[in-house]
Amino acid sequence: MKCRKCGAAAALELRRHNAAFCAPDFLDFFRNQVREAIRRHKMFARGERVLVAVSGGKDSLALWDVLLDEGYDTTGLYLDLGIFDYSVESKAKCEAFAARRGATLLVSRVADEVGAPVPVIKQVTRRPPCSGCGLSKRYLMNRVALDHGMDVVATGHNLDDEAATLFGSVMHWQTEALPRQSPALPSTHPKLVRRVKPLYRLSEREAAAYAFLRRIDYIVEECPFAHGATSIAHKEILNRMEEASPGAKHNFLFGFLEKARPVFERAAGVVLQECARCGQVTTGTVCAFCKLADQVKRAAGGAAPER
Repeated sequence: MKCRKCGAAAALELRRHNAAFCAPDFLDFFRNQVREAIRRHKMFARGERVLVAVSGGKDSLALWDVLLDEGYDTTGLYLDLGIFDYSVESKAKCEAFAARRGATLLVSRVADEVGAPVPVIKQVTRRPPCSGCGLSKRYLMNRVALDHGMDVVATGHNLDDEAATLFGSVMHWQTEALPRQSPALPSTHPKLVRRVKPLYRLSEREAAAYAFLRRIDYIVEECPFAHGATSIAHKEILNRMEEASPGAKHNFLFGFLEKARPVFERAAGVVLQECARCGQVTTGTVCAFCKLADQVKRAAGGAAPER
């Protein structure tokens, strides 16, 4: 195979694009896809402060790497979930990356905010660990962004992630989730920071290739609680479709964003208000995060926390 751009020997074939690239031209391709995502959805402008949520994995560190090279004002945020050695190693990867790039990394511990790490939350709630984990991450990303005066939160969700999430929502017709399936969610409340996903045009494999070529040291192991997650099953189904028909994931996600999401967005009508306890955004009187903290406190035999 030859590189589509320069004709040299190709290092990576991208079947969904019917193209192959040498290493330097693939890196340019990757960065251009991020630039196009930012431009197309007006994700953030020069001078705005971007909080990049990093997990220690390939996607989020690759995203931070691109944004740093592009000259954006970025700060990393690592949420320590307290998941045994997995969290210890993933935090170390983020700290090492930040040190190597001379970038600022903020760390927030879920145990400090909720009263227990994710493994204990799992035992207390008796629900899938991804439920309490996802809730905590969304809450803390927004709160840290507000506390530090950030304009936008950027996450490393890639094409595979977004297609799998959409697949799950459509499978169960979770119509309340479909309007929020977007590469860029605007602020609809003074205490809700914009959220963007600059990697949504790039696959997981492409992010892994970028990290490898850029010599980014990332955690390879999956979260120990990810085993059996429905999102993984959805990804496996979509991978089989992609193998049979390259571009299937792209067509599924991009077709929804172009043709279907505007319909669901017009039908959405959620009224946001401030939580009576912590002041963060919620649809009820007390937010789900405060309720989770209460549940943890009760299980530990303590009183409900003052938030």
